[in-house]
Amino acid sequence: MHRRWLLSALALLMSIFLAACTSATTQQPQTKITNPTETRNTNSQQLSKGSVKRVVALSSLSADIISRLDQTKIVGVTGSKLFKNDSIFKDIPRVSEGQSPPNLENVVALKPDLVIGAEGFYNIPIQKIQQLGIPTFLTKVNNWESLEELTKTLAKSIDADPQPLLNRYKSFLPEKPTQGFSTLALVSRQPILAPNKNSWAGDLLAKFQAKNIAADLQGKSPIGGYVTLSAEKVLEANPEVIILVNPPQGNSEAALLDSLKKEAFWQQLQATKNNRVYVFDYYGLVNPGSIDAIEKACQQLKQALFVAQGT
Repeated sequence: MHRRWLLSALALLMSIFLAACTSATTQQPQTKITNPTETRNTNSQQLSKGSVKRVVALSSLSADIISRLDQTKIVGVTGSKLFKNDSIFKDIPRVSEGQSPPNLENVVALKPDLVIGAEGFYNIPIQKIQQLGIPTFLTKVNNWESLEELTKTLAKSIDADPQPLLNRYKSFLPEKPTQGFSTLALVSRQPILAPNKNSWAGDLLAKFQAKNIAADLQGKSPIGGYVTLSAEKVLEANPEVIILVNPPQGNSEAALLDSLKKEAFWQQLQATKNNRVYVFDYYGLVNPGSIDAIEKACQQLKQALFVAQGT
């Protein structure tokens, strides 16, 4: 059990690390950075209005956004498990599987006029695609505003109306603010790793008025937007609500909880005593993943943070 948890934690850390990587070494001759000093939202690259007709998306979120804006414009996608049972993507060619690099021959064969990638992923393939004269666009979604900005940018590039999607996003959020619970989002057990305010998860917790105990903490973690906590720090904060993240490898919820029950500090927390421990999927809370995944995470946050208050 301990070995499985350690391996899962390492895999989760690697997933978060990849999502948080920068692409400082990736050149982008086909795009113009309008604000090179921007650090929280790199979706400020410019694309010509209405010029894009054929898109290959190497990130699941971008593929999802494009397909919902105009399904006819998406000609190739990453092989994400999020699309496994989605009829929209049933007949669209896969150019990569999991975290494997995209097959460049397959990408070129689709004759795209834009390839969208996530910042920090596949830097070398993206460079090769650019060298072939195919425009590329890198995305980074680490807060709600960057999700909205990305949607507007992609909609403009394919001459689509972003408003229906923006309205849908708005429906995910609580209608009125409420007094928040002190909350710990735990994305790894060994080490104890939690999101601060500079991550997608941290920003999402803030949108739901959760008092994230790690929001303003900074640490030496190599993963941007996340900090490591000691058991003593968790006990000191004594959160009212604990959110556990099931790693993308998909360990069972029971196994996740059972392993934590063995920790000496676990039973001393008020969240544990009051049965306010909730398990979330990795996609939606840590990695936005897809629009449906985001919606599901928001629904769970409403249940975890609002139901007990009768809102």
